[in-house]
Formats: sequence, structure tokens, C-alpha cells
Amino acid sequence: MLIDPKSIIRTLGALLFLMGIALIFPALVGWFYGEPTWTAFGWSAVISAVVGAVSWLVFYREDHELSIREGFAVVALSWVVLSAFGALPFLWTGALDSYTDAFFETMSGFTTTGATILGGEGNPAIEAVPRSILFWRSLTHWLGGMGIIVLTLAILPLLGVGGMQLYRAEVPGPSADKLTPRVQETAKRLWLIYVGFTLLEAVLLLPAMGWFDAINHAFATMATGGFSTKNASVGQFDSAYIDVVIILFMYLAGVNFALHFRMLRGERITVWKDTELRVYTAIVLLSSALIFLALWSPAASALGQHGLGYDHAAEALRHATFQAVAIITTTGFGTADYVLWSPLAIGIIFALFFVGGMAGSTGGGLKVVRQILLFKNSFKEIRQLLHPHGVLPIRLNGRVVSAEVMRNVLSFVVLYFGLIGMGTLALAAMGIDLLTSLSAAFSAVGNVGPGFGLVGPAETYAPLPGAAKWLLTFLMMAGRLEIFTVLLFFSPDFWRR
Repeated sequence: MLIDPKSIIRTLGALLFLMGIALIFPALVGWFYGEPTWTAFGWSAVISAVVGAVSWLVFYREDHELSIREGFAVVALSWVVLSAFGALPFLWTGALDSYTDAFFETMSGFTTTGATILGGEGNPAIEAVPRSILFWRSLTHWLGGMGIIVLTLAILPLLGVGGMQLYRAEVPGPSADKLTPRVQETAKRLWLIYVGFTLLEAVLLLPAMGWFDAINHAFATMATGGFSTKNASVGQFDSAYIDVVIILFMYLAGVNFALHFRMLRGERITVWKDTELRVYTAIVLLSSALIFLALWSPAASALGQHGLGYDHAAEALRHATFQAVAIITTTGFGTADYVLWSPLAIGIIFALFFVGGMAGSTGGGLKVVRQILLFKNSFKEIRQLLHPHGVLPIRLNGRVVSAEVMRNVLSFVVLYFGLIGMGTLALAAMGIDLLTSLSAAFSAVGNVGPGFGLVGPAETYAPLPGAAKWLLTFLMMAGRLEIFTVLLFFSPDFWRR
């Protein structure tokens, strides 16, 4: 049999059971704060856990291991199933009125996009939403950031599934970098680093905000998600200290977690020699500097830039760096409404939508390594014109990049922008203006969150029609799973023997 549905249902059941366990935590938050919403989370936890456990037990087979196709199917379907059940608390607590909005909010959380319905037209302000709901939003970010599949590999080795197939389909980037020989050990290492960074950030934020806000923002930062507990996002705290802490951890979340592992093992020289890390850091520094020049009033006037500016250099630098790092890592937090900035600053922000974090990070987007390889391939083609018979290999970190990897990169870029283009046309066909359509599609596929137009940093996705929200949930999932995993379902070869 080409694909065994029972094996897929069994594995999805295990994931759903895990989510049922996770739903207990927002129930406890609601109980702690005396919110009646805790019962809705309790029932959601019970239903998810029971359905998951039954699916696991009924279809349990000790000797079966997932094939490559089944692994891809599990990864893609897991985001749909978990979002379908994870949306229930939003409805049962009354936080959102429609299942469309609830599913959108949940998928946005799990995919770490950070596009929100809450706080928008016809919906309560984020501060008016029960804390249990806010915690669940942030928790979906945190679980989706490293990937529920990777979590499963870390704590449920008895699944008996093809671990590496799941790991490759889940971990973002052109290739999955194994840290240790066994995939379960790899997943444990990843989660230990992830949990460690999250706890450290939460502790550092505590002097400037309460424990609830600190934990939620730490979840959203390390997942590069961007859900905040405030309507005005991080900007509502108006704290330079908070901004600096979050900038640091957004940057770290955008770094390949394999490099964090090597850094902790003392391989600092090797880590800094990594080409992608150097380029990623250079882009962060350069874009921050250019936005700073466009925002600091004396420099902006000299450059002929007009728009919202800042008289104090320190304030301009803080906002410039924060927004640059938030967009390049696809976190999407905000300290200011960047659509009010000068044309140069807005242009740089838009350019950063094309970048994304490093491969193997929790960031979305194209990924820096793909852009490096694209530039190297372009320069190689130019040199090939001068030396038509020469063998000119493309190298990265001293190693020759295989033709297979280059084909993967080129194919991904074509599909990435093709998906954005089709998404833009589809949204425009629904009567949405072109700027909003383009930026919403770009933001969804890149898992950024805010965009321009009706979905700018000071707006929400609430006004969009229901069909647009369903389309955007698909684009979010496709972008989070590196497109190939989702589009495989639409390939006849996937279903052919």
C-alpha cells in the first residue's frame, strides 16, 4: 500500500494527545486568575486528549515505521488537525464569534505568523481578553516555534515512526542539520536550548514587567511569533530596557539552533566562521543603521526624508534596531507604526520582508542561506560566460554545494514568490486593495505577521472577509512548512505508486 492511513491517524492521535496536555496550562492560568474560561480549556483538553488517545490505541501497530510519504503527510496534516481542535477555546470562551476567526488565530499561532484577529474591528481589545486566552495564544507560538513534531520525537521515542522523515519535513531550512547521531537526541538538544533561552528571557524581562507578560513575550520572542499581551504590542511598555532584551532574543531566535549548540560546546571560532551567520548579522546591522539615519531628525533632514522622526539619536536607534530585527526574524513585534515613517525607512522595512532568519532557526521567510546561494549562483553564471568550459563550483563554508541543493533552492524561490503572487491575485479578486493583498500574502507566506495597508502594524486582520482568512491560513501553513511539504499533496506523484 502506498500510504497507510492508519499509521497517519495513529501519529496524529499522539500529537493531539500532547496538545490536550498543553491545554491544561491555560486552564490553570484561568483558574489562578479566577476566570470562568478555565472550564472551556478543561473541556478542550479532555476532548483533544481523548480523541488523540483513542486514535493512537485503535490504530496502534508496534512493528510499523512511517514511510517518507507518510511522514510528510503527518507533518502537513498535523497543523490542520491541531489548529482545528486548538480553535475550540476561542469559541467556547466567547473570545471570538466565528470558527473562521478562531481557526485563523490558532493557525497564526502554531505557524508563528502572529497575524491576529483580536483587538480589531468588532472584537475586544487584547487587554480585555481573558488571560487564559492570551496565554494559549502565546503557547501555540511557543509549541509551533520549534515544532510539535520535534517535541514528539524528543519525548515519545516509543512512537516507532520514521523519526528522520518527520524531522526533515518539520525543521525549516534547505537541509536539516542533525546535532547528534540519533534524531531523538537531536530533538532533546534543540528543546533544551529553546527552553533555556525562553526561561532566561523571561527572567530578564521580570524587572520591567509582570511575570505573566514576561512569560508571554518570552514565548512569542523565541518562537519569532509576535503575539503580545497588549494592543500596541511591545511599544505599549515604552521601555528601552524591554526593547533591548527582546532585540537580543529575537536575534538569537533567528540564528540556526545548531550554531547555538556548537557555541555551548565551546566551538566559538567555528560558529563565527559560518557564512550565513555573518551575512545575517551584517543585514541586521546595516538595515538598523539605514533606518536609524532615516528616523533621526538631523540625518533624515539632510537626506531629504519626511515622515515620523525622532529628535534623540538613542530613541531613533532603539526603534530602528527593534523594527529591523523584528521584521528580518519574522517576529513581527512593534514599538511604532512604521507606515508613518519616512519613505527610506518604509522601503528598508519592506525589503526585510524578503530576508527571513537563518535556516534551522524558528524564523520564517526565504532564509538567509538561500539568498547567499542565489547570489553565488548568479555570480557563477556571469563567470561562466567568460569561462564557458570551466568547472566553477559553488562553495559555502568551504564546502561545495551540490547540484541537488541548488535545484532545491531555486525551486523553492520560484514556488515562494509564485505562491505570494497567486495569493495576491486571489485576495485582490475578493475586493481587497492591491497593497493590502500583496503585503498580506507576503506576510502570511513569510510568517511575518504585520504588513501594510489594512493589515499594517497598527491594524489587525479582522476586517478581511472570511474567504481571505481561510486563504491566508493556507499560506501561513505552506510558508511554515517550507512550501514543499504542503504542495506535495497536490502532486499526482505523491499519490502514485
